[in-house]
Formats: sequence, structure tokens, C-alpha cells
Amino acid sequence: MERANAVTFKGTPLTLVGPELKPGDPAPDATLINQDLQTVHLKDYFGKVLLISAVPSLDTGVCSAQTRRFNEVATQLPGSVRLLTVSMDLPFAQKRFCGEANIDKIEVLSDHREASFGQAYGTLIKELRLNTRAVFVIDPSGIIRYAEYVPEITQHPNYEAVLNALRALV
Repeated sequence: MERANAVTFKGTPLTLVGPELKPGDPAPDATLINQDLQTVHLKDYFGKVLLISAVPSLDTGVCSAQTRRFNEVATQLPGSVRLLTVSMDLPFAQKRFCGEANIDKIEVLSDHREASFGQAYGTLIKELRLNTRAVFVIDPSGIIRYAEYVPEITQHPNYEAVLNALRALV
């Protein structure tokens, strides 16, 4: 399934591959790679409140700022909440970024191998083979309670709406 003109990058329309998930939808599983090159499955995180922040690349200003912001947010939340950032960056680049940026409260995972997350969550940009900027909040039963696909990739998500969705679940 493709969604033409679903998002823009500096005003240029792009196509997203996969479904547009909405609150109330079951959260799909996806296969990702952690920074130790181990395969992880999103379903293993279900059972807790989960925030997933998808970004095109950690080596860009907005993606870096978004990841840093959610790392700070993590310090204000109970330990039962898990925060993940997903990008197409290689695990080696993610590890370097996390070390340089002191990202230690969220888990940063790579979708580079299979684009499994991008296809399952409808964030895969067909023209760039990157994930678009999006945020999902999933409740402990695996149901999406908040979904935001940022319409212009160079803009930030609505942090306040994300935090409100998280607070409603903890």
C-alpha cells in the first residue's frame, strides 16, 4: 500500500509505504536491530506504555533535537514507560550519536536491514528509503493511543500532544 503526497520534504511531496495507523489500531510487530547488532521485535516491548519516535536520520538537526527531547522527557516518566527511537541509520552510527549526545534514557533501534518498521507503521518514504518523522504512543495492551505523521519532515512533532497521550496512560 502506498500513500502518495502523504508528507513533504522542504515542500516536495513524497510517498509513504504502508498503512496509516490511527488511535485504536493494534500496534504491529516489527523487526529491528539494536546497537549490538542483535535482532529485536517490537512485540517484546508490548505490555508497558511505549513511545516510538521515528526519525529520518539522527545526523540531522531536527532528528537530533527530537531524540534529545524525548531522552529528557524520559527522566520525567515512570520506569514502566519505554521510549524508543527508530531510524534507518546503521547501528554503528546510532551508537556514535548516542554516545556523543548522552542519549541514555531511550533505546535507539535501526530499521536499515528490512525496513520492517517503516512498512508496518507506514513511515517508509519510497523515494528516499528513510522513515518519515512520526510518533506513536502504545498502551500496555498493544493498542495505539496516539499517532502523528508530521506532514513536513523538516518540522518537529507536537511534543505537548505526545506528552499528554503518555500522561493519560501512566
